[in-house]
Order: sequence, then C-alpha cells, then structure tokens
Amino acid sequence: MAKILALDDVLDATVLMGKILKKKGHVVHTFTEEDDAIAFARTHPIDLAILDIKLKKMSGIEVLAILKEEHPAMRTIVLTGYPTVETAREAIGLGVDEYCVKPIDRVELEEKVAKVLAMKSKS
Repeated sequence: MAKILALDDVLDATVLMGKILKKKGHVVHTFTEEDDAIAFARTHPIDLAILDIKLKKMSGIEVLAILKEEHPAMRTIVLTGYPTVETAREAIGLGVDEYCVKPIDRVELEEKVAKVLAMKSKS
C-alpha cells in the first residue's frame, strides 16, 4: 500500500485515478490545484506523485521540482495530453520514473503504478 498524490487540473481525471488506485489498496490524495498539492506534500509522506504536465498556474515539471525537494526518494509518473521531446527530456532530467500519454486507461495506470512502486522497493 502506497501513499499517492495525484494532481491534474481536470477534476474527473483525479477522481478516476483515485478510484482506480484506492481499489488496489493505495491511499490516494487527489488535487486539482498546484498550491493545495504542494502544501499537502510539505506535511505528509508521499511514495508516488502522479502529475499532469499542463496545470493551471505552473507546469507539472515545476511542481515535480518542488515536491522532489521535500521528498527526494519519491517516485513519479508524469501524464500529458501534449507529448513533446522537450517535456520528456525535462521530466527525465528530474528523475521521472514513467512518462505517459493521456488518456491513460485503468490497466495501463495500474501497471505503471505497480512498476514504479516495485522500483522503489528495490532502491
């Protein structure tokens, strides 16, 4: 069971991720606002962050950099509906474990989360 933070500016996306991952036994905290997710992360442990690249105030990459300061061992999955080489390179440079193109389906989400969490247990 992992502590997961999911941040996407689309409420339905966070609700769906939360439902899917809670059924797998994880504790999932969902956010649509960057400030709320960052404030939560400053006071709670996080094993995995699932971040959308396109957010309201800042990019998911910027949020990732802030979260990594608080939780250097945290694993990360980045989601994007607009994949570019630049965002992929930036994400990889910050240590993103998985880079997924939206829409992500239930099976793919479950598999990616399991894979990334397995990496954490090995490190």
